[in-house]
Amino acid sequence: MSVRELVVLGTASQVPTRHRNHNGYVLRWDGEGLLFDPGEGTQRQMLRAGVAAHDLNRICVTHFHGDHSLGLAGVIQRINLDQVPHPITAHYPKSGQRFFDRLRYATAYRETVKLVQEPVSGEGAVLAETPSYVLEARRLSHPVESYGYRLTEPDGRRMLPHLLAAHGIAGPDVGRLQRDGVLGGVTLDAVSEVRRGQRFAFVMDTRLCDGVHALAEGCDMLVIESTFLDEDAALAADHGHLTAGQAGAVAASAGVRHLVLTHFSQRYDDPSLFERDARAAGFSGELTVARDLTRVPVPRRV
Repeated sequence: MSVRELVVLGTASQVPTRHRNHNGYVLRWDGEGLLFDPGEGTQRQMLRAGVAAHDLNRICVTHFHGDHSLGLAGVIQRINLDQVPHPITAHYPKSGQRFFDRLRYATAYRETVKLVQEPVSGEGAVLAETPSYVLEARRLSHPVESYGYRLTEPDGRRMLPHLLAAHGIAGPDVGRLQRDGVLGGVTLDAVSEVRRGQRFAFVMDTRLCDGVHALAEGCDMLVIESTFLDEDAALAADHGHLTAGQAGAVAASAGVRHLVLTHFSQRYDDPSLFERDARAAGFSGELTVARDLTRVPVPRRV
């Protein structure tokens, strides 16, 4: 059975706390692993969360502030130490190439794994198309160039048993109809319906902008920064961040099913306040205030 879940490695913003490591998130998706924003301590958090270097296929960096990227050096060296048997692809802002290079070669080590560099530039682009998902990036609004990422499963078809029975289609004929699109004058559309692909988005450091809304639209799961509470909205705007209320409003307008709030300022001690502000902004769906080392399943299809 395929597993689709978010593994939270760290949830702090600029300053880690006793209970929150710097950023780090792994999305498990049908046998692949996508690592987002490995901050300091990510390699150790992976060990604690039961995520191996072999589980990773892609690394996606939103921007090159330290709390989102300083763990790259350790993760890359661990991938090579463990001799991961498949290539790893890295996506990151092209404008930060010099930072990526410095982190990749921060110290001496033996390279044993092919690391494919596919940086992002402009307003964003489709980065990868696989049978299981399309990965794209969109430009965000932060003091340094930053991108959010969105993963979309291609739409499929759901066979409807009562319509199959009405047309006398059963057994191997169902497979033939799925393969050929028509069987004995009965079309695939006549006995099935569209099964909407699942959608996941990852939005880190940013002010409100078009990219935030485009990434969030129709997502089954939205992982989004909520660095500040609404009472500190002026600070959020000054530093290029979102409040929990802004994150909740985005999710509500986008029809998000499961909202995951993260990237919290060290100034706040009560996690429930982030949910309070997101709910007050109108979000009524499933909501998780992320904690380090938790696993959050992608919602099942409706």
